[in-house]
Amino acid sequence: MGPLRSKKRRPTFRRLLKTSGMKLENKLKNRQLKQENVAKKQRKEQKRLRQAMKGATLQIPRPLETYRKRPEEEEEEEEFLESLPTDMLDEEDLQQMTAMARKASFITRDLSSCGSVHSGKKRGADVVRGYEKVPRKMARMEEKEVIHLLPFKDKSGVIPRSVERAKQPRKEEEEEEEEPVETAEPEEDEGASSSYMEMTPEEREQFRVRTLNMKKQRIASLASAIISDPLNNMKRVKEMRGMMMEADPCVAVSVRKMVMVSLTEVFKDIAPTYRIRPLTAAEKNTKVKKETQQLREFEESLVSQYKFFLEDLEQTIKDWKQKKRKRSQAVSVQSYRSLAEVSVRCLCELLLTMPHFNFHNNIIVTLVPLMNDPLKKVSDMCCDAFRKLFKDDRVGGVSLATVRVISGLIKSLNYNVRPEVLRTLLSLRIKEVEMRKDLEATAPKKKFMTNKEKKKNLSRMQRKWKKAEEKLEKELLEAEASESKDKKIKLHTETLNIIFLIYFRILKKAQKSVLLPAVLEGLANFAHLINLEFFDDLLNVLQNLIQSGDLTNRESLHCIQTVFTILSGQGDALNIDPLNFYSQLYTILMRLHAGAPNEDIIIVLRCLDAMLTRRRKQVTLQRAMAFLKRLSTLSLHVLPNASVGILAANRATMHSFPKCDFLLDNEIQGSGFYLAELDEPEHCNAQNTALWELHTLQRHFHPVVRQFAAHLSRGAPSEGSAALSMELCRRSPLELFEDYSVKDMTFNPPVASPASKKKDHFVDGAMLLDDELQKRVESILSAAEDTHLDFTATHH
Repeated sequence: MGPLRSKKRRPTFRRLLKTSGMKLENKLKNRQLKQENVAKKQRKEQKRLRQAMKGATLQIPRPLETYRKRPEEEEEEEEFLESLPTDMLDEEDLQQMTAMARKASFITRDLSSCGSVHSGKKRGADVVRGYEKVPRKMARMEEKEVIHLLPFKDKSGVIPRSVERAKQPRKEEEEEEEEPVETAEPEEDEGASSSYMEMTPEEREQFRVRTLNMKKQRIASLASAIISDPLNNMKRVKEMRGMMMEADPCVAVSVRKMVMVSLTEVFKDIAPTYRIRPLTAAEKNTKVKKETQQLREFEESLVSQYKFFLEDLEQTIKDWKQKKRKRSQAVSVQSYRSLAEVSVRCLCELLLTMPHFNFHNNIIVTLVPLMNDPLKKVSDMCCDAFRKLFKDDRVGGVSLATVRVISGLIKSLNYNVRPEVLRTLLSLRIKEVEMRKDLEATAPKKKFMTNKEKKKNLSRMQRKWKKAEEKLEKELLEAEASESKDKKIKLHTETLNIIFLIYFRILKKAQKSVLLPAVLEGLANFAHLINLEFFDDLLNVLQNLIQSGDLTNRESLHCIQTVFTILSGQGDALNIDPLNFYSQLYTILMRLHAGAPNEDIIIVLRCLDAMLTRRRKQVTLQRAMAFLKRLSTLSLHVLPNASVGILAANRATMHSFPKCDFLLDNEIQGSGFYLAELDEPEHCNAQNTALWELHTLQRHFHPVVRQFAAHLSRGAPSEGSAALSMELCRRSPLELFEDYSVKDMTFNPPVASPASKKKDHFVDGAMLLDDELQKRVESILSAAEDTHLDFTATHH
């Protein structure tokens, strides 16, 4: 008889396929239940162990030496023991108790582990076993007061009794626990200050210098160790940060400043050139190489220490603004200003040198409000830092983040900010925005030859080379339209939209604020990027501002520059006659002079280039001659660099309008007289005057002014003896204005040294070469000495 067959049927393959999902789920549930049961058992065991340890500690009585009793309590206890009746005890029990009382180990030993006193069957092994069962004493265990009561006798023997009494914390102890640092620090400070105050001034200074040198050496050693091996010495950064809380009052301010500057340089040196992102949960659980794990730990500690350092700098600035004083009193309130200035300088340095690293936006948020700080030094420091940041930003992401924060600051303060905050926006490197895509799309694209044209005009070898060349050109065109360029244009467009939003809000709501000059200057700077939709409204606003008469010369010039920048760019298609703006500029020219308005000449030169040179087809000859005459008059009473720039602009006007050479003759063209005081360039009859100012300028003290005056008086020829040098011809009026500026108190070209006035022959005394002449002079002088001169007398 064969073996018994199993009644359980084997599942088919299809059934296995159907039930495999259910089995996996059940297995997973069973596994989770088992894990939960195991965890519950572990928690129960831990709970039992804690209870057992707690009970064991309660059973262990404390030695008598740790409890100090008052003498009154000791006397009461003795009286109580003497008053107890001893009749109920046998003599043997009384003797046993007295013997036990004499032994010092009566209370200190573990009575619960001992057997009956009368039983003599106790062994040493049981005692050892009992001690082993008692758990070890836990560290920092709370002390409990134990009161020992009278023992009572049972069949098993004498059983001792004790009761625990909970300690009531005193109010004084609570106060000490609440403020342990406050009570300890003043004592140390009092001790140090008392010894410091006892010194003489010389000893104090010597002590301060010694302490400061020690701190310097410590800071230098820590910084050099961190820079030499950053991976293994990141703990030293924490130690350096701890020195920012220096408590020694004689060197606290100096040490904190040195630590701030040193940590700034350390972070600039050891920080990587990329942003460190936090690791995900999956990346943390994956196994990596030892070097990779070490690098991760270094990056994590670097980011955390850098964050703490920035928080310390920010807290220093906040303490200065809120005029707080720390509890240690190591630094006075007056010293917080210098500490805050160093903190701001460190933040500005990190802002410029580490725009790629973590927490850069946090630095921007901290520094932007300080641009409007009442303290000029802090404000200028922050504004200069953001100007450099805008100039160095090649992509535009950092500029966009900064402009957003500035916009929020201006709006939150209701446009009550310093003009320097808005003038920092002039340093933005925005030259291209998305609106130019339409112009690029309408531009003619490069055409490639068709196959028919190739077969007709090229040979087989030429067709082969042409095909390869066209393929390469297509790849180059695709590379030019890269993602980085599109991203840059997108960021610049968004930045420019925020800037124009700021400007238009101020023009609408705060036209009489101190921000208007900065707004007009910004509009003049970015006018070529303004969208066509805003042109009509903006021109009307600017015209109303000029006609109101509330603007200064510089503000009016900015308005005119903005209008003509718009009209010379995308506004070419607009049918607008800016005759009123020509008249405004013609009027402003006579208000300029060699004083402070001399700096406004550079705006005048920009306006002239946009109004006369670029729009020469829309300008009449009468208007051009009127401007030429008034500019020649202006060149007489401005500084030399302004005269050179104006004469260069006159040269460009004479080249654009050749018929202006009428002004070089004395003949009158037409009827009427020249009205120099009239502020309408079309009706001042400029054709009936001459440029006599050029004759005066040919005697100017500046050699370049003399060259330009002589050149213009001969009709500004391009060739011949009266032509200018190539060096002067190639430079624009703006470049000439900057090159010959006397802002740095230097003369360009340099003044030649005077010639020597040495005589070939020397005369002794007052002797003359001619003897007869000498005798005659002496006779006249002697006669004049003898006669008395009477000026009141009348001569007939």
